[in-house]
Amino acid sequence: MVLLRLRSQVWFGYLGALFLTAVVTGVIALVRTATDVSNISMLYLLAVLAAAVLFGGGPAVAASLAAFLAFNFFFLEPRYRLTVAHEEEWVALGLLLITGIITGRLAAALRDRARQAERREREAVVLYDVARLMAEPDLSGALNAVAERLRAELGLAAAVIALDQAPIGARAEAGDAAALETARAAGYGPASILARGVEPTATQRGSPGRWIRVVEPRRQGRAGPARRGLVHKVPVSAGGRAIGMVLLVRHPREWRLRREDDRLLSAVAAQLGSAAEMVALREEATRAEVLRRTDELKTALLNAVSHELRTPLSSIIASAGSLLQKEVSWSADERLEFARAIEEEAQHLNRLVGNLLDMSRIEAGALQPDAAWYDLGALIDDVLGRLRPLTANHDMSVEVPPDLPPVLMDYVEIGQVLTNLMENAVRHTPAGTDVTVSVRRLDGSVEVEVRDTGPGIPQELMERLFEPFQRLSVPGRSGGTGLGLAVVRGMVVALGGTIRGEDRPEGGVRYVL
Repeated sequence: MVLLRLRSQVWFGYLGALFLTAVVTGVIALVRTATDVSNISMLYLLAVLAAAVLFGGGPAVAASLAAFLAFNFFFLEPRYRLTVAHEEEWVALGLLLITGIITGRLAAALRDRARQAERREREAVVLYDVARLMAEPDLSGALNAVAERLRAELGLAAAVIALDQAPIGARAEAGDAAALETARAAGYGPASILARGVEPTATQRGSPGRWIRVVEPRRQGRAGPARRGLVHKVPVSAGGRAIGMVLLVRHPREWRLRREDDRLLSAVAAQLGSAAEMVALREEATRAEVLRRTDELKTALLNAVSHELRTPLSSIIASAGSLLQKEVSWSADERLEFARAIEEEAQHLNRLVGNLLDMSRIEAGALQPDAAWYDLGALIDDVLGRLRPLTANHDMSVEVPPDLPPVLMDYVEIGQVLTNLMENAVRHTPAGTDVTVSVRRLDGSVEVEVRDTGPGIPQELMERLFEPFQRLSVPGRSGGTGLGLAVVRGMVVALGGTIRGEDRPEGGVRYVL
């Protein structure tokens, strides 16, 4: 860590270049004591290359100049003087200097490109992680993960993301308690220009951030130490306006962020702003979709209810009015027929209102199962008994295994499901057709099938069979509110089961619960 700090200082690179040149000078001196090697000055290129790779172009040029002077001073005649006895030595020294400078610059350029590639790779990886994390549906968890990712990547004491302005509001913290307290002292809210209610300028928006001075509050009558440059603020913008900020707290003994870190933070802030805007757009789209579906359901409800209520109410009014006519002498059978018509239409209205209430409970999520062990065969008999007036003109058959054990179910809700399925099969098939209810055991579950021998339903309409207020126009099938099967699916799903409808090849429809 100390070495990284020193390498960040400009003077350290030049000092390192001189040290490398001195080391190579010592090596050349040792070699020349043993043997005379021509062009041994080329060893200085090692010092130049090392300086270029470790410290950059400036120190590499300094190493070339130092090699030029050192070789002239220590190894060329006359020694220990910066003069040359033979003119051809000037050519060798010149070539050494030029070769060293060119080699050093090329090596430094390659080093800079490699570091740029590393920085870009690092930025790409961090931005990818931020984008991946912000794609999570849980915004708070995603921001906490991003804050922790930034803290770990930059070696910070703490990282805080505060999105306090519209379109969304959320905060996330990562780091030790003392550093987070420093961040709180700096303030979570928008930047000072926003606190004054003034929009930032283009220059302020473009700046990656700034270091600020944090003064701790007085404690026990004494002023805390002033911490200079501990907190770094990066504004987060969405839709052309600031919506929050990223606060970074460095360790007191660590160096400040580098320029490439500023670029990375600017890109992360832009990514956070875009993600926040996308979250706001998703929420707005969801609200719009909810309103649209609510309007559609409301319109469908009014249309269905107004149509379905009119017929039974008209029949009830007509039958009751006929019974009240004193000038007509009705026979006992006629009065009984009027009473039955009133009862049937009243039952129809009761089922309609019950479906509406069940649908509202399902939509509100208020349907709570009350499961216990019951005899499924007995439940089917009870449902058929209640529907006997409606099923009088159909051939009803029940297939229940004699060894069927008790089933864990909600007796009332499953009874309502079977009632809707049987009533749907009877009402939508001609008189005299067969309707069958069969039960079979599966691995750990029970499958109930209700099938009829009516005209069936085309496959393209089968996909909308369980949608609310879907009144399918199928020849041979009477209309309805379109709520019965929607209530069935809602109840079955709420009770942890499955339901599907299929068109039978031999004719009719089968519902499998």
